[in-house]
Amino acid sequence: MPNPKGTPENLKPIKSEREEPLTEKMNIRMTKTMKEEVQQQDNPPEFCREAIQEKLDRNKGKSST
Repeated sequence: MPNPKGTPENLKPIKSEREEPLTEKMNIRMTKTMKEEVQQQDNPPEFCREAIQEKLDRNKGKSST
């Protein structure tokens, strides 16, 4: 019978090469069309992170001028 918790390799923490670890989660509401378009991206979670970061960077630029 297979181990229900998976293989020992699956239990090891994921190593990240980011400056800041991805420790937080957020749920958002969006239209069905938006969700379908995001899910068609190669890496949907990274696509969302990059889009949010771009908007945050743009807003920082507006507030400092």
